[in-house]
Amino acid sequence: MPEVPDEKPPPTVTPGRVIIALCLLAPFVTLLWVGSYAKIEPTFIGIPFFYWYQMLWVPVSAVLTMTAYQLWKRDQRSREGGASK
Repeated sequence: MPEVPDEKPPPTVTPGRVIIALCLLAPFVTLLWVGSYAKIEPTFIGIPFFYWYQMLWVPVSAVLTMTAYQLWKRDQRSREGGASK
């Protein structure tokens, strides 16, 4: 009878995956909480806070999504045994 190595699979919840989840959830949580930015002041070049705050989150969300994707690729490589693709 062949012996099966006693290796445990890597844990499902890792610190990297927690960071990925936070990167993806941050834009949703901040923009769904409308009461926090439903105001006019402070204005930025004549644009009320309500509008420029939402527009600020467009590039911030892109950066957070890119970061989450890079962390996900790193996590997948480590789970495959370090093979780089």
